[in-house]
Amino acid sequence: MSEAKPAHFLSADAGAFRYVEKTNPQTSNLDFLTYGVYELDGPIASGAISHPGEEALLFTWKGGVTVDLDGVDHILESYDVLYVPKGGVYRFRHDGEGEARVIVCRATAENVHPAFHAKWAEMSKDESRIRHLKGKDVFLMFDVSEGADKLIAGYTIFEPKQRSWPPHNHTDQEEIYIFTQGKGAMSVYPDDETKWFVNSVDEGDAVTIPILNYHPVFSHEEELHFIWCIAGERYWVGDKNKDFMDGKGDKLTT
Repeated sequence: MSEAKPAHFLSADAGAFRYVEKTNPQTSNLDFLTYGVYELDGPIASGAISHPGEEALLFTWKGGVTVDLDGVDHILESYDVLYVPKGGVYRFRHDGEGEARVIVCRATAENVHPAFHAKWAEMSKDESRIRHLKGKDVFLMFDVSEGADKLIAGYTIFEPKQRSWPPHNHTDQEEIYIFTQGKGAMSVYPDDETKWFVNSVDEGDAVTIPILNYHPVFSHEEELHFIWCIAGERYWVGDKNKDFMDGKGDKLTT
């Protein structure tokens, strides 16, 4: 007979690990993307997590965590991004006090690609990964140079009192914007006469962008940071159409 092990007391306010799903193709007009938030409060370790049939991106929003992905530890610090291949198995560890928040975006995939850890401390200084637009910078954290079926993603940081220009839409990409810092506004609309979605946005808010919708963003009195995550054809609009980089025209379609 094996030796008995001690019991484990869990008080009501003990550390906890939660997954909160925010949207998925059953609850939105998106075809591929699911978005949720992992919440780690206090010292905590999760069980095994996997997404059969889906690839995923983890974005470290608050705090820092360690992710064991298929037996390899990745230390995720603020704004780091980790690509999880289809069917990859991962676990979270949060060893410190306080809270950590990790955003996950997932999309259906047929193929298995290598894991990829994009470190913000490095990417945010790598000019090959940065696109400088008027009043804003775009950071390509998971780009076409990395293997994936549908996903690409990054961060955009707006200076105060700026707007997206020109407004653009996509014929072959859906997106979600997840706001991580600051206050602003966002419009999503199929044409100039049908501007049915105009919303203020704050930290923690997200907006889904179905195919063919224009989706300009406006910052207010402070910097505005957001994640953009794309599922579909793999390109960033400014790399495909230079008019976007130059701010030419009143609207643009890719």
